Amino acid sequence: MKADFYKTLGVDKAADDKSLKAAFRKLAMECHPDRHPGDTSAEHRFKEINEAYECLKDPQKRAAYDRFGHAAFEHGGMNGASAGFAAGGFADIFEDIFGDMMGGRQRRQSGGRERGADLRYNMEISLEEAYAGKTAQIRVPASISCAECSGSGAQPGTQPTTCPTCSGAGRVRAAQGFFSIERTCPQCHGRGQIIKDPCGKCSGQGRVIEEKSLSVNIPAGIEDGTRIRLANEGEAGVRGGPTGDLYIFLSVKPHEFFQRDGADLYCKVPISMTTAALGGQFEVASLDGTQTRVKVPDGTQHGKQFRLKGKGMPVLRQPQIGDLYIQVAVETPQNLSKRQRELLEEFEQLSSKENSPASAGFFSRMKDFFESFGE
Repeated sequence: MKADFYKTLGVDKAADDKSLKAAFRKLAMECHPDRHPGDTSAEHRFKEINEAYECLKDPQKRAAYDRFGHAAFEHGGMNGASAGFAAGGFADIFEDIFGDMMGGRQRRQSGGRERGADLRYNMEISLEEAYAGKTAQIRVPASISCAECSGSGAQPGTQPTTCPTCSGAGRVRAAQGFFSIERTCPQCHGRGQIIKDPCGKCSGQGRVIEEKSLSVNIPAGIEDGTRIRLANEGEAGVRGGPTGDLYIFLSVKPHEFFQRDGADLYCKVPISMTTAALGGQFEVASLDGTQTRVKVPDGTQHGKQFRLKGKGMPVLRQPQIGDLYIQVAVETPQNLSKRQRELLEEFEQLSSKENSPASAGFFSRMKDFFESFGE
């Protein structure tokens, strides 16, 4: 279970942005991997601190976290903290702490428009649904462009203005001796623009949290672990920036009867000892909704497989269909009546090596092996 983000940073829920940043900088300096080479626990702690700060520094993500906790970022939630780290949070932190002495990178796009984060939605489907395919309707809580300010972040009727500190560059330089250090502009945070009159609905972010309904097409033959990308259905960009993508991660639930291996299916069917000995037949259902009769020849051994061609899984976006393999498991009789036991004992007395050649051959070889020690 994830730790509470506020506890991770050592602040209370009423902490303002300045307190959050101060707590984060202090902890990040203490746990930075460069200060603890080879210490995996310090690296893990550093990632936890970053994840917490990436979430709480964003007003929209913080509001979602305060209301729903970690559940806000699961099953298609904003995924803000983890997405922020994956998108480059480590580099941003390094830049923020060490002044971008190594050159850093410029995330700012024209006009301060930053691309929205990609989102993840976990979906579980049945093997039957994976066989036939389906169209699923999902509801995803995500940030969308603010309709009030059209995504600009500025109060309707006003516009963002060029940052006077960096003149719209998003970065400032400072000379220190023979070196010139460039870092993110502290006033506009790299966006190149500032908003004097922020939109009251989105607090200047240009996006708001809202749940939306989406249709997801799951093709026939989809496999466990497949990822489906829905372009431009992720988190809205900051101040009108491009929207991220939504990724659907599929998992197929275990089936009561079938196990899957690629396009082939396997099913274990128990049969009685008499059916195995005398022969017989049984019917099995397949995922196409039909039943197939399987004939069991006399003398069938435990573990024998029967192949039903074309009764497996379809191959994704291909005309081929796999096979269904039936493996029989010979069941030993239980709870015998007196008469049944007598018949079996009589059968045992009448049996010969020809009736059980594998058993007879095994014990004959085992006997020879044992006697070889006395030679």
